[in-house]
Amino acid sequence: MALRGKNKAIYSPHLPCGDAFIIINAKYIKTTGKKLTDKTYQKYSGYPSGRKVVNLKELMAKNPTKAIYYAVKGMMPKNKLSRSILSSSLKIYPESNHDHQAQKPELIDL
Repeated sequence: MALRGKNKAIYSPHLPCGDAFIIINAKYIKTTGKKLTDKTYQKYSGYPSGRKVVNLKELMAKNPTKAIYYAVKGMMPKNKLSRSILSSSLKIYPESNHDHQAQKPELIDL
């Protein structure tokens, strides 16, 4: 909701009016149950035998920021505006160091 700006009084569904978010320590997420082995992500190139399936454990080993990105992307509406919001307002880092200190980010503890 905050990424889209639905918590603001100036919200308009056709404008990007949400806040920018910096997610740190994406490498250290914890899951419950058997999600590491059972949760799968897939993409299809369009060619025969072009389906690639990877589970969460392999994805975290290769690129831990993608798991968070796919989770947030699944919560957004499927349109051009959400793709532009994701590319401009969401920054994900695997460790705690990032290069946005000049913007004076505020900590939101989850």
